[in-house]
Amino acid sequence: MTALPGGDTPGSPAADDAGAVADPATVPSPPSPPVRGEGGEAHEGAATADDVAAAEEATPDGGDDKTPEDGESAGGSAPDAEGTPGEETAGGEEAAAPLSETEAELAAQRELRERIEKRKAEKAGPIPAGGKLSGTAADLLAAVRAVESGEKTAAAFFDSPAPATAPRRPAPAPAPTRPRPPEPAPAPRGPAPETVAEVAAVLAEGGAPRALAGPAAEALGPQAAGVLREDPWRMLAVPGVGPEQADAFARALLGPGCGPDDERRTTALIGRLLERAALRGHTAMEATAVRAALAEHAVSDPEAAVRHAVAAGAVLVFQEDEAGDGGPVPAPESGEDMEEDDSSGREPVRVLLGLDRYALAEESLADGLARLAHACEKGTDWTEAAAAADSPSAAELIRVVAAHGVVAHTGGEAARAEPAALLVAARTLGLRVLGTAHGVDGRRRLAEATGDPAAAVTLAGLLSGAEGPGRDEEGAIAVDLLVVLDAPQVDVESAAMLVESLADGTRLVLSGDPGVLGSAGAGRVFADVLAARACPQVVSRTPDPGPIGELVSGIGIGELNQVEAPGREVVIVPVRDAGEAVHRTVQLVADSVPRALGIPSADTQVITVGHGGSAGTRALNAALKQRLNPGPGRSGGFDPGDRVVHVPAPGRTVPATVVSADAEGLHLDCAGERIVVPQQRVASSVRHGWALSAHQAAGTRWPAVVVVLPGDAAQGLSRPWVYTAFGRAERHLSVVHGVDQALPRAVAEPPAQDRTTRLRGLLEATAR
Repeated sequence: MTALPGGDTPGSPAADDAGAVADPATVPSPPSPPVRGEGGEAHEGAATADDVAAAEEATPDGGDDKTPEDGESAGGSAPDAEGTPGEETAGGEEAAAPLSETEAELAAQRELRERIEKRKAEKAGPIPAGGKLSGTAADLLAAVRAVESGEKTAAAFFDSPAPATAPRRPAPAPAPTRPRPPEPAPAPRGPAPETVAEVAAVLAEGGAPRALAGPAAEALGPQAAGVLREDPWRMLAVPGVGPEQADAFARALLGPGCGPDDERRTTALIGRLLERAALRGHTAMEATAVRAALAEHAVSDPEAAVRHAVAAGAVLVFQEDEAGDGGPVPAPESGEDMEEDDSSGREPVRVLLGLDRYALAEESLADGLARLAHACEKGTDWTEAAAAADSPSAAELIRVVAAHGVVAHTGGEAARAEPAALLVAARTLGLRVLGTAHGVDGRRRLAEATGDPAAAVTLAGLLSGAEGPGRDEEGAIAVDLLVVLDAPQVDVESAAMLVESLADGTRLVLSGDPGVLGSAGAGRVFADVLAARACPQVVSRTPDPGPIGELVSGIGIGELNQVEAPGREVVIVPVRDAGEAVHRTVQLVADSVPRALGIPSADTQVITVGHGGSAGTRALNAALKQRLNPGPGRSGGFDPGDRVVHVPAPGRTVPATVVSADAEGLHLDCAGERIVVPQQRVASSVRHGWALSAHQAAGTRWPAVVVVLPGDAAQGLSRPWVYTAFGRAERHLSVVHGVDQALPRAVAEPPAQDRTTRLRGLLEATAR
C-alpha cells in the first residue's frame, strides 16, 4: 500500500486514512456486473439551491431545466440570449467603455451570422437565367443570346471549326493575399437613457424592480417600453426573470383578465424552453416534450399553443422521417395535428421544434461542409510527404487529406501529433496552413509540435479576427488547409461561422477525441459528422502512453482497470465525506504532490463535478486560496497572485493569474498575454481557478491533476465526464474518492445520446 505523503499530524482523521489508502495503481472495480447508472444522462453536478439562485443555468450535457449548467464557465452568471456573460443591470453607463475582447468577438460573430443569413436568402431566391453556369455551358448560352439578339448569325458559329477535344481550363492561380488586421468592431452602444427611463416606468406599473430596466432595454431594444406594455411576457427574454415573475408582472399590467392560455404567454414560454434547451446543448426539442412542459405551466391546450407559436413564426417545426433527415414544414392550419398521418402503416415521423438561429446554423454548416468536400483541388502530389511521416497514422492522414476536402480524424492526446505532422507536411508543399485549438494551452502545444507559432491559433481568436493570417479580398480566411483540434468542443454556431469563412478549395480537417465531453454551446458537431459518415474518417492507432494513458483508454471503452504505477502516476485517496474531501484536496495540492513528485502547486489543477455544494468549485477555491494565496480580496474578491479563469464569452475559459488592479480594471496574465477586465465585468467574467469543472478543463492539460469525487457527486458522473477529467493529467493523477461503486457504474454505462440536433440528418440527406 503506497500513498502520497500526507503531512497531517498523527492521530488526525487524514493521517489515520493515510495508512488505509489503496494501492496507488489501483482504482476500485465493481465486485459484480455493473448496473446502469441513474438517469442515463451526463450531468456536471447535482443541482443545489446555491447553483439555481446564482445562475439559473442548465448543464450542457443533459438534465432538466433546474440543473445548474457546467458551462457556467467561471461560475456565477448565466449568458443571456445574445451570449453575453453575466446579468448586468446597468443602463447606459457602459456606452463609453473601451471595446473588450468579448465585445469584439460578439461583433465578429454577428457579422458572420449576417453573411450566413444573406447566403441562405440568396439560395432561397430566384436564380437568374444562366447566372450559375460556367465553362462550355456559359459559352453556349452566350452564343444563343448573341444569335437571338441579332448580334451574330448562326452561320458564324457553324463555320467555326471545333476542336476534337475541348481544352481543359487551368485552375486560376490564387491571388496573392496579404494578412491584414481585422477591422475594428464598432463599440457597442448601451440603451439610451430615455429608453431606460421609459422601461422603468412600465416596470413600476407592473411592480417589477427598477434594476431590470437596463437589462430589459438592452434585451428588447429601443421600443422596449411599448413591447412590454403590449406583451408583458416578453420579460422572459430578460436574464434572471422566470415564468412566475413574468406572470405576476403581466397580471399587474393587464388585470385579472389575462390567463395561462394567453397566446402571448404560451409563445414566450415556448421560446424560453428552447433557449434553455440550447444551454444544455440541444438545437431542437421534440414537440411532445414541449407540450409536456407547457402543461406543467398550467397551459390547458399545449397543442394549440404550439400551433400558434409556429404560425406566428416564433419557432420552426421540422419533421424527420425514418432516415433521420427532414426540413421545415409549413405552419399547420388551425386544428390540424402536426404529427404525420400514419395511415400508410409507417410509424409517425418525429416532430421537432427549434429556434431559427440554430436551424440556420445547422443548415448552413451542412451546406458548407458539402461545398468544401466537392471543391477540393487534387493537383498537388502528396506522395513524398506521406512517405516521410513519422508514424503510419500520420501517413494515412496525409494521404486521405490529399484526396478529400473534408476529413475527420479521431484519437487521444498522443494522436494530436498526427494533425501537427499534417500541417508540417502541407507547409513543405507550399500550402498556407493553420491549426486551431480550443484554448491557449492547446495552441501552445500545437505551436511546439509544428515548430511554427504562426500556424497555431485558438478557434475563438480566429473567428473574432484577433488571431490568424487575416482574410483575402472576398473575406475568406487566407488558408489552403485548416486543422481544427478539439473538435468536440466546437458548438454549431461557431462551426457554421468557420465553414462559411472558408473559400472553395480549402481543405478542412476536424480532429478530436470523441470520448470527451461535448461543447458548452448548442450542438454536437463532431459527433454528428462522425455518425453521419459525411466525410472520410481516419482513426489514429497511436495509444496514449504510461499508466494514465492506459487508465484513460480503458475508461473510453467502459472499463475501470487496475494499472501498474511504479512512479505513483495514479493515486487513490479515499474519503468519508465532503469536508474530508476538501481537506485532503488542499493537502495534496499544497504539500503532498510538490514534496513527493516535485510538481509545484501552480502546475496542479483540481477538477470537481459541480460549482455548488460542499465540495464544488466554489468551496474548493475558497479553501485553496486561503492556503495558497491568502488575502483580503480588495479587488472584487481577488488579490495579486490569485489563480483565476477569465470567461470572455460563454463557453470559453482562459486560465490566468491576477497581476494587479486599478481604476481601469483587473489586470490578468493569460499565458504571457496581458489583458484588462473592466471593473463592471469582473464579477461576471472572472472566477478563482484553482478548482474547475470538467467542462472548463476540457482542451487543457496540466502536469498534475486532482479529481475530487465527494459522495454527493454520484449523480453527476458519466463515462465522458470521468474520461475528460482523468485525461487532463500528464504526469500524475490523484483521485479523491468518496463515491464508492458510483464511479465504476458511471464508467460502465454507455454514453447516452443526450442532445437533440438535426445536423446528422441534414448531413445524411446531403450525402444521399
